[in-house]
Amino acid sequence: MKPTRKPSAVRVIAAAGFATAALSWSACQKADASASPPAKPASAAVAPPTVKVIAARTVQAAPSEPVTGTLFPAQGLMVGFEVGGRLATVKVAKGQVVKKGDVLAQLDPEIADAQVAQAEAAVAAAEAASTMAADVAARNEKLQQQGGVSDLQNRTSGANAAQAQAQWLAAKAQLAQARAARRRHDLRAPFDGTLIDAPDQVGATVAPGTPLFKLERLDTLIMRTTVSEALRSRLKAGSRARVESVGARVSTDEAEVRTILPSADPATRRVPVELAVPNADGRFVAHTLARAVLSLGEAQDAQVLPSTALSALNGDHVWVVSSGEVRRVDVQVLERREAGEVVVLAAAPLDAVVDHPTPALSQGTRVSVK
Repeated sequence: MKPTRKPSAVRVIAAAGFATAALSWSACQKADASASPPAKPASAAVAPPTVKVIAARTVQAAPSEPVTGTLFPAQGLMVGFEVGGRLATVKVAKGQVVKKGDVLAQLDPEIADAQVAQAEAAVAAAEAASTMAADVAARNEKLQQQGGVSDLQNRTSGANAAQAQAQWLAAKAQLAQARAARRRHDLRAPFDGTLIDAPDQVGATVAPGTPLFKLERLDTLIMRTTVSEALRSRLKAGSRARVESVGARVSTDEAEVRTILPSADPATRRVPVELAVPNADGRFVAHTLARAVLSLGEAQDAQVLPSTALSALNGDHVWVVSSGEVRRVDVQVLERREAGEVVVLAAAPLDAVVDHPTPALSQGTRVSVK
């Protein structure tokens, strides 16, 4: 067994010194970590956002209700002959404007002319027979007074004269009927209007009442729409309304409420309303959609703004700059115009309204004005 060697004094002293140095270095590291970091320099103040402001202009406007409906012709009719025959002539074309009484088409009049001639001959014959019978009756009446003929002969000749007179009247009636049938071989426009449809060719045999032409009166259109039951009492017949086409940039402020029916549509429970829309210049197209702004009260002072200044989050409102701060002003929209404008009611004049407001704006936000 080998004897155990004890460490020398030099080794013990060296180990102790190394441990002391390690402890000192660890303590310095902890002290450095616990020391507070140096303070950062303060950042510069944030500049207020810049906004563009506009001033509203004052107009007279009334509370209104926007509705949508369809434009119909003031009059529209499918036109055809009252009698049958062969279509001989078409005197008009599709899209042509006609006046009341203008001839649209004609049937072949050959048979009708012959019937008129026959009826005229029958009238002439009946007239001659009636004249002769009347002369015989008058002569027999004088002879009867002188005793030349019996009372029976006198009464018989009088009855024959009356019968001949009746036959003459019947012949004249048949002549009038034949002439009326002949006139109906000329188809005439029943009112002023525009031809929407017409036959493209002639020669076909048409039956009485067969529709051949579609005629519409387009100088005035009728817009048919509906309103809620609650608005019916506020809408007045004869009041003006603004109407604009849905598919085209045309409008008029001269439309008029013509009819407000006292009975609701059973399917929608809404009240039918008709508006007369002037269209002498043909700006509107029949059978298309249109929007109308119905007036619901007396005109009052309102303000016109670009639609870009209106915010709709949590109700219609605008932002107004006052003393370098913005404040919210609630408004009531009366009308939305096609030119990108809105007509609104506000509690006070809108002098410095923020155009194109951002969602970052809030009550009291400091802003700078361009």
